[in-house]
This record gives sequence, C-alpha cells and structure tokens, in this order.
Amino acid sequence: MSEAASRPAKATPRPRRARDASRAASRSAILAAARRVASRDGARDLSLRGVAAEAGFAPAALYGYFRNKDELLLALAADDLTVLARAMRDAGPAGLAGAGAAALNLLKGAETMAAASAALAGTPQEAGPNEAGKLAEAERLFNGRLIAALKALSDAGGLPTGSRESQCDVVLVAASLAGLALLARSGRLGALGFSPEEMIARLDGRFGRG
Repeated sequence: MSEAASRPAKATPRPRRARDASRAASRSAILAAARRVASRDGARDLSLRGVAAEAGFAPAALYGYFRNKDELLLALAADDLTVLARAMRDAGPAGLAGAGAAALNLLKGAETMAAASAALAGTPQEAGPNEAGKLAEAERLFNGRLIAALKALSDAGGLPTGSRESQCDVVLVAASLAGLALLARSGRLGALGFSPEEMIARLDGRFGRG
C-alpha cells in the first residue's frame, strides 16, 4: 500500500458558500420569529429571550447574530424600509398620491421603526465599545435603507431632488407620512375628524407635480 493511500483522509472543509447560506437562513428565521413576537407583544417589549424561544434557538445562540435587542430592532426596521421602498415603486403612475397611500398603508402596521429610533436615541450612553461598534454597523444598514426609501418616494412621487430645498421637501413628506401613520395607528387621526386619504391628497396638492 502506498504512503499516500495509507494516510487518513482529511476532512473536507465545508464550503464557505454553504456556511454563508446556512447563516443567512438562520438569520432570516430569527428575524421572522422576531416579527411574530413584535406583532404579538409589541416591538418595544421585544426581548432576545422571547425571540429565541419563538425561533427554537438557545438564547445564547442569538448573540452570534444580534448582540442585543437594539441591533435586532434596527435589522427589523431596515427590512421594513426595503419593503416600503418596493411598495412605493410598485404604486404605479399615480404620483405622490399613490406612493403616499402605499407608504401609509405599510407604516400604519409597522411599529419597528419607532422602536428602532427610540433604541438609537438611548444607546450611546448605555453601550460598551464593542456593543456600540456592532450597533453602529446595524445603524449604517438602517440609514442606507432609509436613504433608499427616500429615493423611492422622490422617484415614485415625482419629487425633484436637485437642490437642498427640494431634498428637504422629500424629507418633509416622509416625516408627514410617518406622523400620519402614528396618528392613524393610534386612532387619533379619525378622532380629530380627518381621514388618511384627505391628508395624502393635501400632501399631493402641496408637494406633488400637479
């Protein structure tokens, strides 16, 4: 028997692509579980332990994907922004009225962005250096998705962005939609005697091309 044949076979390393795919699938499963928990208990009351139980993971295993609740909330909000941008692009040729209606419809049911914003506001004083660095990475992802959503709003709504003033208008429209969603979700908009459709028409009249 040759020397090469007598050597024990080396374990074939798991291909990196397969490892990455497995990690991405686990991360998606955690996010899906977190979304179910947030829908049931509220995003602000989300806990990693509750998400781990929902996903069927050991609590310690989640820390390999999300260091803390704030990072998980930012990931959920970033995904919501991607869905939001797609919905506005798919709203059709109805301009700002169509894009605004699509955005408001989604924002009314999305508590994650408000919870993520609150997490960002309180984190710098609470996080250690490593935790803050990890959160900064999640925040960069969130900010990138936010910029993409603002671009989708400007494109779908026909809002110009060639000057700082016009960019301010896009942010004002986005902030108005977020505020309207908060009022509509809490029932305050109806209590004030206004409908979402009326408010979006007003926005379209003020900022739309027509």
